[in-house]
Formats: sequence, C-alpha cells, structure tokens
Amino acid sequence: LETYLPIRKKTQLARINIIFNSPMPPLLTIAARISDGLPLVESFAPSQEVLGEHKSQAKQIVRGIGGSGSVAKLSIETSNRLTFHYLIREGICYLTLTESSYPKRLAFLYLDDIADSFIEELTKENGDRWRNKIETAARPYAFIKFDQVIQRKQRDYTDPSSQKNTNKINEDLADIQSIMRKNIEEVLNRGEKLENVSQISGDMMAKSKEFKWGTKKLTFQAMLNQYGPMVAMAVFVLVVLYMKFFW
Repeated sequence: LETYLPIRKKTQLARINIIFNSPMPPLLTIAARISDGLPLVESFAPSQEVLGEHKSQAKQIVRGIGGSGSVAKLSIETSNRLTFHYLIREGICYLTLTESSYPKRLAFLYLDDIADSFIEELTKENGDRWRNKIETAARPYAFIKFDQVIQRKQRDYTDPSSQKNTNKINEDLADIQSIMRKNIEEVLNRGEKLENVSQISGDMMAKSKEFKWGTKKLTFQAMLNQYGPMVAMAVFVLVVLYMKFFW
C-alpha cells in the first residue's frame, strides 16, 4: 500500500514517525517563588509546542502550592499523556512537564540539577543575599537570562536511554516510590489545593509517629510484665537480707 502513496504523503508519514520515535526532552520548565507563585524564569524545549492548556495548568499549580507545609515533590498526570513534576527547595518551586513515559526518577534528577544550577548562578551574582533577591523580585521572569542554562540542561536530559542518563538513574538512591502522584483534575478542576495534599501527608506522618510511640509503649509493658515480678522479688530479697545483717 505504501508504494502507491504520493510522495508528499510519504514525507508526512516519515516526519510523524520521527516525531513519535525521537526522544523527547522536558517540554516546559518553570522556576517560581512559592510565596505568591511569581514566575522567575520559564523555558520551553526547542522545536516542541506546549499547548496553552498545559501552560495555564502549570501556572495554576505553582500558584496553588503556597504555604510552608506543601509536599516537597509531586507528580501530576495531565492530558495528552503528559505529566507535571515539581520540586520545592529554598522557597522556590521548580516545575517541569514531560511525557508520561519519561522516567520519573530522571525528571526529578533534572529538577535537582536545575535547582542546583539556579542557586549557584544566584550565589555567584549576589552572594549570601541571593534569597533577598528572590524575595524582593517585583516583576515576572526577572531571571529570564537563566533560560540559557535550562536549555543546556534540557539537551542533557533529552534521551532517557543514553548512557549518561542511565548512569544518573542507577546512581540515584532516592526512594522514588515515596513521591506522591495526583491527577490534574484532582488538583485543579475539583478545587483541591495542594495544601490539602500536604495536610494529608502531614497527617500520615503524625499517625506514623503515634504508631511508633504506641509500639514502644507496648514493648515496654510487655518487658515489665515479663521481668517485673523477678525484679520485685530480687528487691524484696535484698531488703530482707539488709534488714537481717545490717539493721
């Protein structure tokens, strides 16, 4: 059948095949101030079109984080087989959009790399006052020149199967299974704020601590029941001997 296709159609099919089989880098990367969601820098992967829908969702996610108790790492599934991943560090949210098939561990390694590079650049220019520079930024995209660094990092993380990225994944010891996953409708359309996700996480940690304390208490009670009578008997014998020989 392919033999009878017009040349133009064959060319279009070839282009489609290249698009679907070539590695896809992180499509969208944003660094934003957590306190008010102000975007500090935004970058798009070269030759990749990010839908306006996903741009809007990214901004809503960043604005909805807020508060000091937000989950530090989160993956959010969205439409068109894409997934948002975000990382919080030093009052800044680093968010990226990847294909759902892109390794989650590598996505967070990418965000870690972006965060390290961003803070390094800020420290070079502002020293220890770089946090104040972030806090006092008054306009969006005040650090847009960092886009060049992000572009370089995106190229480094384009192919998940490359030897370099495979080594990064193998060397990373982080427990990726502990990172929560949500659906974009749960986070945005149903009115659920990320603070609620944080509250759930905090409740789970509190219950875990209560469980550990309860376990220790039960263990102590079991030891007391087992060895208490013997200790009491030993103390009684010592008291009797003391009274007999030294009283």
